[in-house]
Amino acid sequence: MEFLGYQRHDGRVGIRNLILIFAVVECVEGIARRISEQVKSTVAVTHHYSCLHLGNEQVVNTMLGIAENPNIAGFILIGMGCEAFRAEIFSERLSKSGKPMEILGCREMGGLVRTIESGVEIARNMEGEISTQRRKPFALDHLVVAVKCGGSDATSGLAANASVGFAVDQLIKQGASVVFTEPIEAIGGETELYRRAAHESIRKRIEKVIVNEEKYWKMPGARMEFMCKGNIDGGLSSIEEKSLGALHKTGKSPIVGVLENSARKCERPTAPGLYFQDGTHLDAQAVTNLAAAGAQILVFTTGVGASFEGLITPTIRVCGNPTSFKKVKSDMDINAGTIIEGKESIEEVGSKIFREIIEVASGKKTKLEGLIPGVFDVLRPDPRLDMLAGISRRL
Repeated sequence: MEFLGYQRHDGRVGIRNLILIFAVVECVEGIARRISEQVKSTVAVTHHYSCLHLGNEQVVNTMLGIAENPNIAGFILIGMGCEAFRAEIFSERLSKSGKPMEILGCREMGGLVRTIESGVEIARNMEGEISTQRRKPFALDHLVVAVKCGGSDATSGLAANASVGFAVDQLIKQGASVVFTEPIEAIGGETELYRRAAHESIRKRIEKVIVNEEKYWKMPGARMEFMCKGNIDGGLSSIEEKSLGALHKTGKSPIVGVLENSARKCERPTAPGLYFQDGTHLDAQAVTNLAAAGAQILVFTTGVGASFEGLITPTIRVCGNPTSFKKVKSDMDINAGTIIEGKESIEEVGSKIFREIIEVASGKKTKLEGLIPGVFDVLRPDPRLDMLAGISRRL
């Protein structure tokens, strides 16, 4: 089995050719977005954690991971010129990627208007350069697929997640890597995850991620309503039911790695198999973390019909509720509600999802791709809270 992608200098393969307009500090975000509005193949990103470098190490690691994602074909780094969080922090490492790169300083360029004009010209030239690249066939061991759920109801675990889990197992059998996250949704499903650890060191890393998550949310003042209104209205009875249903989207394959996501490093898969990423359940931040870990494509499951598109990762939406699917059919890529209706089996829908992943990886657009702005948000856990809770993000 093969997909059609773009060869990168580091040996990885992109499924999209995007130019990253990266505002290294939030005060130039408007410049990055204005450039991106004028050049079709671009995406604009920033973080919102001030211009200081000290304490933002995890932000640096995430943004480096985003720029190194194989879907990014080139990048423009934009700064104001007075910040501590300077473009040069990124450029030394990113220059090794072999991707075209430019750095713009707003003050040095003579102000906002000139920076935008120069950025648009550079981005258009890059776009012309990358447009000459052609897709080539690659084995699935060059593919990293992320899975995430949101807007879950009682059909999610029974249909959407179960069918995605079948597709996940097929991907792994073909040599692909699959990454899942949401540590809070592992609470209640620990036994299953421990059982699936490929060896004892992996089991210990899984346990540390879950224990850290429990500590974090048990801190005074850190209450969270994990069961949202849609979950309850959709028939989920407890956090345990929600967690166990969420784990169905990971299939039955062994967990071969746990990816650290910290101030020290942002890890990505190094071999085929299933990986658990430390991080968050919050949609935009989780999707950003998964892209930073190298995922080229995202499969998102829902029951109530939640919809969004990843900024870096084309997103295949799978709906498990037949009623919800009818309401938001134009947003959904796969109808898993046919399982609930008894019209198709988990294996049949899972096979459809597997084929859809290959087609989207080869260039097919998802339902919402290019129609709405993609979600992007950088996670930065508060190191003071981690210290108070006795949490170490180092795995």
